[in-house]
This record gives sequence, C-alpha cells and structure tokens, in this order.
Amino acid sequence: MTSDLGTPPVLTPEEADRAVLLAAPRGYCAGVDRAVITVEKALDLYGAPVYVRKQIVHNKHVVADLESRGAIFVEELEEVPEGCTVVFSAHGVSPLVHQQAEARGLKTIDATCPLVTKVHHEAKRFAGEDYDILLIGHAGHEEVEGTAGEAPEHIQLVQSPADVAQIEVRDPAKVAWLSQTTLSVDETMETVAAIRERFPQLLDPPSDDICYATQNRQLAIKEIARDADLVIVVGSGNSSNSVRLVEVALEAGATAAHRVDDAGEIDEAWLDGVRTVSVTSGASVPEELVQGVLEFLRERGYPDARAVHSAEESLIFALPPELRRDLRAAQRG
Repeated sequence: MTSDLGTPPVLTPEEADRAVLLAAPRGYCAGVDRAVITVEKALDLYGAPVYVRKQIVHNKHVVADLESRGAIFVEELEEVPEGCTVVFSAHGVSPLVHQQAEARGLKTIDATCPLVTKVHHEAKRFAGEDYDILLIGHAGHEEVEGTAGEAPEHIQLVQSPADVAQIEVRDPAKVAWLSQTTLSVDETMETVAAIRERFPQLLDPPSDDICYATQNRQLAIKEIARDADLVIVVGSGNSSNSVRLVEVALEAGATAAHRVDDAGEIDEAWLDGVRTVSVTSGASVPEELVQGVLEFLRERGYPDARAVHSAEESLIFALPPELRRDLRAAQRG
C-alpha cells in the first residue's frame, strides 16, 4: 500500500523512526508497455505460437508470463520456422535482421521502441553525411547491436571515458555521437565531455538520445536516495536501466542499494539497523512486483510507502502499424 505525502500513515512507536519512500515515476515506460501489449495482441489475433526474437523487454517475469500464454522466445531467426510470425523486441534490430526475416518468409511485427527508432534514424542521417559516429553504450546490448547495424562502417562503440584515447577517426571535424537510450545521464555526459575534449567540433544528436523514462526514473531515485539507509531497485539483471538506477542511488548518497527481481530476492540482513528504505523499479517492471516488495517491508514492521512524485508521464505509443492493420482487418471480418 502507498499513501500520499500529505497524509502519512499512523505509525506504532516501534515504527515511528522508520519510513518507506516510493519513487514516482517508476516501472513501465511507454515503449515497454507497447512492446508487451504487442505480443499479447499478436497471441490473441494469430494464436500461439508467436515467436519473439530476444526478450521482448528485459524482465524475466514478463518473459515467463508471455511464455505461459504461448510466446516462444528465440535468440536468432534460424530458430523460427519459415512462414511463422515473429516479433522484434523493444530494443530494435539491425537492417540485416530484417533482411534475414524476409529471406525466410517470416511475418514480422516490429515492436522497437519509437525512441530507439529515432536513434536509428540519426545513425543513418549522420552516416549519409559521412560522419564518423561514436556510439556510447554497452557492448553486446541488443540496442547497441541494432543501432550499430544501421551503419557499421561509420560507427564505433565507446563504453566509457577510458575508451576515448583509443578512438580513431578519419576527419576530426566530422565526428558525431549517439547513445544507447538506457544509460545513466550523468555517465553519458561525462563520456561526451571526454570525447569533446579530443574532438572540439563534435556534433551532438538533434535531441537527447537517453529516453525520457530513463531520465525521469534516475531523477526520481535521486530524490529519495539522498538520505536512504537502503534503496531497493526492482528489475532484472540484464535490464540496463535497472542496473543504472542502483548506481545512481549510490552516487546520490544512499548508504546501500540493491537490485532484486522480486521480493523473494531480498536479504533480510539488508534491513538490520535500517530506518529509511527507498523503493523504485526499472522501466520494464510490472507494478505487482513493486507491490510485493512493499508488502515484504510492511510485514517486517515498516510503514506504508509514501509516494514521492518528481515527474508526470502521459506519453503513449501506438501499436506497430502492421499489427494495427491486421487488427482492423479482423474487426471488419
């Protein structure tokens, strides 16, 4: 349970010096919501199985739930029988993956987050103008692989300021940067500053690549982490934005911060001597997992959580056009 800041819960004497602060916003962003609904609607419309390349979003509970409904998650398209339906994850894919799908006669539904698609367009534009593109991100992440695949001959990965000294470009006057959308804002700008020191004419993308939801969740955790004895971030280990929230919480002043997939992963020893617990969740986390953590805390004598609002989110993305078309056709039929 949660209560507004203006109406704090009545506490027992034992609980009087305890508090649970809940970040708002937290959890699902518009891109994740769209991707999950895409798979659900595809299963309803086409029937099981519907194949999904990679995890639709980086959360093991979401993946397990969709598997129980008939989704089959694969690493590569060779695992999808010819002619079947396959959904591309929210993290995006390279043009090569689209070509492979066409060659295998697969029906594709592209659930790439529109904010990731924006970065793909920026990569193509910079490459078209013959820039060397420095992509700030993590090696092996699906989003990085998809973006780099748009212009592999122009893009090189930069994972941290430590990589900047090794960068080689053709023309220092024609260098641009892009970034993975789920990084820490502060760390990304630190890397950009290091790049700009080497290449003063560095060209910025037309707008900030780090998505609004990632930024909002990082700002929200900063608000409630400063005086926290413990921060609990709900999210899976392969979720970049969830992992970043732990780092941001510690940088903001939290005494300790841990990431858990659900309440079952909380170590009760973490609560020893802890008065203030702050809770948040990554952008691919269902709210019921957060509520499970709050219930865990309540059962151990902590009061109802007080929501701390730092931003409002109202953005909604339309479903992929190919799915909308088939849904309309089914309604007419």
